[in-house]
Amino acid sequence: MAWNKHEMCKIAAEAEFKNGQCVNLGIGIPTEMSNYIPSNIDIILHSENGLLGLGPYPSETQLDPDLINAGKEAVTILSHGSYFDSAESFAMVRGGHIDLTVLGALQVSSSGDLSNWTIPGKMIKGMGGAMDLVAGAKRVVVVMEHTSKDGEPKILNQCTFPLTGKRVVNRVITELGIFDIRDDKIYVNQIANGTSLDEIRAKTEALIYS
Repeated sequence: MAWNKHEMCKIAAEAEFKNGQCVNLGIGIPTEMSNYIPSNIDIILHSENGLLGLGPYPSETQLDPDLINAGKEAVTILSHGSYFDSAESFAMVRGGHIDLTVLGALQVSSSGDLSNWTIPGKMIKGMGGAMDLVAGAKRVVVVMEHTSKDGEPKILNQCTFPLTGKRVVNRVITELGIFDIRDDKIYVNQIANGTSLDEIRAKTEALIYS
């Protein structure tokens, strides 16, 4: 079997988290990476709604209805954490103080274009902070399922949905493997156990280089 969502988060955390980073985790699968920070790694988690120093998801006894992240999920905050308004939070993002952002995606292109904020014809609550994050973060990693619910490829030659950012994605991690984007090409970094390069290519529109 390919990686499940928990394995994807653990693998992504081990591959991407480095000591001293300020990291923003997008809603969906990436948020769960807060539960898999390696014990020897010290990072600071940032949330667009004004939190710095997030911890793992809370247990039932830790639940605080007033303590949520940008995706409106219940969170914990560590002893060194801090609170501030969203204007200050976005100043951190736009000022280039976020070392890494890990986001979900609807589509990613072979040149690193990202679509993750809307599907044409569908109602949305708002675009969130993804456009600021991909423009301001030093590194952008996408963690997502390799295909849509309909089985359509999500790694494409060109995105067909409205773009969040152009040439911004450095790496994509899916249940099938880890893929690096450079020089308008997608390279396999690691293949998940239980799958193959042939399966990856069959489920990917863009050309995959080994």
